[in-house]
Amino acid sequence: MEAGRGRTLNRDADAPAGHPEPGRSPAPEPGPVAAADPARDRARGCLLGLAIGDAMGAPAENMTAAAIAERWGPVTGFLRDEPAGTDDTEYAAFSALLLIEHGAALTSEQVADAWVRYLAGRAGGFPGAGFSELGTVENLRAGLRPPASGQHLHSWSDGLAMRAAVHGVYAAGDVALAARLAAVDGAVSHDGEGVYAGQAVAVAVAAALAGAGPVEVLAAARHCVPAESWTAAALATAGTAAGPDALLDELVVRAYPWTDLAPEAVGLAFGAFLAASGELRRAVPGAVAMGRDADTTAAIAGALCGASQGMAGIPADWAAAIGPVTGRCLGEVVAGLTMTDLADRLVAARSEAARPEAARPEAARPETRTGR
Repeated sequence: MEAGRGRTLNRDADAPAGHPEPGRSPAPEPGPVAAADPARDRARGCLLGLAIGDAMGAPAENMTAAAIAERWGPVTGFLRDEPAGTDDTEYAAFSALLLIEHGAALTSEQVADAWVRYLAGRAGGFPGAGFSELGTVENLRAGLRPPASGQHLHSWSDGLAMRAAVHGVYAAGDVALAARLAAVDGAVSHDGEGVYAGQAVAVAVAAALAGAGPVEVLAAARHCVPAESWTAAALATAGTAAGPDALLDELVVRAYPWTDLAPEAVGLAFGAFLAASGELRRAVPGAVAMGRDADTTAAIAGALCGASQGMAGIPADWAAAIGPVTGRCLGEVVAGLTMTDLADRLVAARSEAARPEAARPEAARPETRTGR
């Protein structure tokens, strides 16, 4: 753990999880990113875009497009005066902490250990958590380990896809690494299509951060999942559907009572992203207006757009409306974190890992000896 770099999951015993050390104030929001640092700018845009989509879509979650239009009319911004994120933002923050702690060496066992330590024993439940997360916690409490912990009745949910943008941020430009990290994380909570959908989001973000355009981003996502998978078919539909009505008609499984199907969610999110040509101001409201699992589809669309456009593509008033993570679902382990700070730390962690051993600061420190 790097002193002064901010919170990780490996904290000093004297500091309660999720809070600054006694007598210290939370770290301030980082200042503006210099134009000469596009990697950091796009990473920030990605995770802030995720949080904006989550908060904008939350009031419309599980609603139909018709019901949303009847209640709010055309969606042009936040649907509440005080927008707030959901478990989508919180699980993304939690996964980001794991990447900051372990980097590319992250294992499914380490992810499971963190879920057991910080989540499975949490008092007060998980307000707003999805079925897949609750099923995973129950499996872990029963002693199951990955991949068995992710094999439950909702293993195909969009719970990995909603948090997988952070894997793409860490692995910016390296789609193979992005896919592997998403699978490592996802093995704890998901299986099959649930993992494929998460990999698609992670890979798409990694490609967008490297400068790929919307069509190339979609191609990268399709390439990383099995060609015969439901997720691949949903992504193909996203690239060809003629408008939101057609997209909903082709993707939605109306006989199923829940809205958290991962292939459906990524198909709707990528469809909104493509229809808006990667412009966040249009893509996120477009995803919200389609309803279904609106907080997740809008969060994914926001992450893709933010990774493509950076902070310049995010309306200033939307950015200002997003505060620190509340911790309502996961508690103090994520409470108070900011998505832009996590983005900075993910970029720094990847950069540090890529430096030659001899060039790292700790390699230059003289050895300290004790003795008589």
